[in-house]
Amino acid sequence: MYHPFSVGETLKTSWDLLKKNFAVIIIYSILSFLLLIVIGVIISFTYSPSEKDFAGTMIVSFIGIFVQAFTTLGLYKLIFTVIDNEYYEFEFKQIVPTFKMVLSYLGVIFILAFIITNVNIGLDYLEDDSILRLVITDVLTLVGLYFALRIMFFNTFIVDDASGPIESIKQSFDLTKGYILKVVLILLSIIIFIAIPAWLSQYFPLISITIVFTYPFVNIILAVTYRKLIYSHQDVDDDIAETN
Repeated sequence: MYHPFSVGETLKTSWDLLKKNFAVIIIYSILSFLLLIVIGVIISFTYSPSEKDFAGTMIVSFIGIFVQAFTTLGLYKLIFTVIDNEYYEFEFKQIVPTFKMVLSYLGVIFILAFIITNVNIGLDYLEDDSILRLVITDVLTLVGLYFALRIMFFNTFIVDDASGPIESIKQSFDLTKGYILKVVLILLSIIIFIAIPAWLSQYFPLISITIVFTYPFVNIILAVTYRKLIYSHQDVDDDIAETN
């Protein structure tokens, strides 16, 4: 039976999914963080950034972005795998993102970086304290937030639908059409899950460790939201364990 998209039900489903697969998801999260830390340490000991060595800096930055993209997409592969194979065992190779997926993810990142860089270059031509610059900056900030909201599911399409960079952005726009308010509520819920531990960690540093738990959980929320929105658009049952 079809059920309309519900923020409360989405959060509950995400929590149940985390509880059922807690060990495998947290282990993956810990290993991902350790990998990023190890690579960061290796780079810091083997390479000293220099203003003149632009090529070297770009290569090091690309390596960091590539590894981050690989671990992020791997987490989404894992989440979709445990969703689609709830009653079956799955193999390790099912959670390894393909090279095409990583390139598509990087493609979106570079497109966004290109847009942001050129917007900043354009703003630099205006006087710092001019009213025109302040107005344009405020308008562009609102446009940027709206755009970010509409494309927030591009990575799920890259993983779940093997979409390319441009295609995944368009699909995310189509997916969020008619559900902006509910997507905003989901996003606010995610911000709360991230902000509270971050705030508490200022007074109790050990709480910062909770990122190992909150990071995969907020991504589970996004993956479940993505699936449920698809089912809402298709007018089919929203049981994520039974529909692919």
